[in-house]
Amino acid sequence: MSDISRATLLRAGGLSAAAAAAAAAVGSATPAAAAGREHPHVTLIRNYYAAYAAGDTAAMRERFFAPDIMWTIPGHHPLAGTKRGVNEVIAFFEQLGRAGMKAEPIFLAADGDWVVDLHRGWSTTPEGLDQVWALAFRIKNGRIVEAVNYPGDQHAADAYFWRVYPLAPIPKRLARSPR
Repeated sequence: MSDISRATLLRAGGLSAAAAAAAAAVGSATPAAAAGREHPHVTLIRNYYAAYAAGDTAAMRERFFAPDIMWTIPGHHPLAGTKRGVNEVIAFFEQLGRAGMKAEPIFLAADGDWVVDLHRGWSTTPEGLDQVWALAFRIKNGRIVEAVNYPGDQHAADAYFWRVYPLAPIPKRLARSPR
């Protein structure tokens, strides 16, 4: 998606003014990356996306996520909420894998302990969700300790995840579990 236009980004997700301004700066490569001066936190997130694309949850667990990571997914859908600890975050990513969720970075920038990213995120199984997302990553000791995910269209994300991850029928959902 290196030849993406600003207009395409705006159509893809109803971006906020701040995200649109960042998207306007997108090129095929950042000048710092091209010159080999990329911020180490940006490199970390770029490598994390490569592991995500490969479905390498072992690398995500061992190289990228801090043991006490917190990952917040806004919204009103079954996957929403804050995942605490590497096991919950990996379980979340395994669920995203059921929907064939893919991500392609568009823009990455670092400031102190934080990296902000814009990426295209889309579903393949079933298709139906394709939008721009923003994430704020907090990095500590070379690992992601916190991430907050902001969808370009929260309503579309909520509707999609409800279709893919419906609640169990009431009798099953309300049944007491054996102890």
